[in-house]
Amino acid sequence: MFRNVAELVQQATERNIKLYEIMLEQEAELTGVSKEEITGRMLKQFQVMKQAALRGMDGVTSHSGMTGGDGKRLNEYIKKGNYLTDKTTLKAACYAVSINEVNASMGLICATPTAGSSGVLPAVLLAVGERLNMDDDTIAMYLFTAGAFGFVIANNAFISGAAGGCQAEIGSASAMAAAAAVEMAGGSPHQAAHAMAMAMKNMLGLTCDPLAGLVEVPCIKRNAAGAVNAITSAELALAGVESKVPWDEVISAMYNIGLAIPVTLRETSVAGLAATETGKKWKEMLME
Repeated sequence: MFRNVAELVQQATERNIKLYEIMLEQEAELTGVSKEEITGRMLKQFQVMKQAALRGMDGVTSHSGMTGGDGKRLNEYIKKGNYLTDKTTLKAACYAVSINEVNASMGLICATPTAGSSGVLPAVLLAVGERLNMDDDTIAMYLFTAGAFGFVIANNAFISGAAGGCQAEIGSASAMAAAAAVEMAGGSPHQAAHAMAMAMKNMLGLTCDPLAGLVEVPCIKRNAAGAVNAITSAELALAGVESKVPWDEVISAMYNIGLAIPVTLRETSVAGLAATETGKKWKEMLME
């Protein structure tokens, strides 16, 4: 059993096993369910994530009419080949937007760790998995890596935007995805932890201020930003860059910042972007 990132990394390092193996063992111990059944369930959840990404790229529109079609636009942009960065990063952004657009359209998604941040983790795993030529069964195992860090974050801070701002949702999802990406690429437990910390540091203070109280604007595009942040943090960690602030202290900082964020900027939609003229117009329109 691990309670923080330091204990998680220590156990994986001392036993010379993957982080996802630690999480899988703990899940089996806590639930009494066999590892085989747990991995089977996780694979099914990954398929839900993958199907949401594919559906979003076909083009979906939210019931409010506020958002939709950006996943399709990104996919078409990638196909043209005239982009600024690289395909893996862009695919991650595309998948993230697509999945969260499916969420906004009331489609089937898997909260990772929340519905509002459901695009980040699967997007990174799908894009990195494609880059490394991994099959679905292999990719799904790294959801346990992400889950291990999510377990620590949820139990030592929060993952709810209403509780700690969007840093707790997109920030946590991005941190989880960064750690998983590092392990997918063959990085060490220490590198995965540093990636988690750097990704979370980049999201500290992010407010939760959705227009009209809907998980659409700016949530969907923030999923893309969270996915790209995760990949960048993973690359830094794999290059040997380390977080100057210890892993668990970063999580504690996120918790304290979340408590300090005004209630008006914690999903109440009365401040920030929600309070702009455009935000007010959307609220009035939808109320009518």
